[in-house]
Amino acid sequence: MTESPLRVVVAKPGLDGHDRGAKVVARALRDAGVEVVYTGLHQTPEQIVEAAIQEDADAIGMSVLSGAHMTLFKKVIELLEQREAKDIVVFGGGIIPDGDIPELEKMGVARIFTPGTTTQDIVDWVRQSVQHAAA
Repeated sequence: MTESPLRVVVAKPGLDGHDRGAKVVARALRDAGVEVVYTGLHQTPEQIVEAAIQEDADAIGMSVLSGAHMTLFKKVIELLEQREAKDIVVFGGGIIPDGDIPELEKMGVARIFTPGTTTQDIVDWVRQSVQHAAA
């Protein structure tokens, strides 16, 4: 029996219209053999969680540049709990102050990637960390 590839929903929550980074990460993951579902711009936390559940995703990767990361990540985590889908790993990146990262981790965000992180580092982390959660 062959192992199915990881499936990651890449999402751009909120009103931020800058999606180049999300698209670069989505493509890097896809090129590495990960199934990627890109939700597009201006997604609500509800839409993101619904897409992840419908797509049977192993993880949600959110790109947040708007400054609303604390609210958006918290809402996604809460909705996953409500939908009994806490096994979906949540990670993200964007313009997120270093001081906010420990709080995001406390609320259940598995990893935050800050500017300058290579796509290979993200791919490697997803393969190692999400693979274990999906197994």
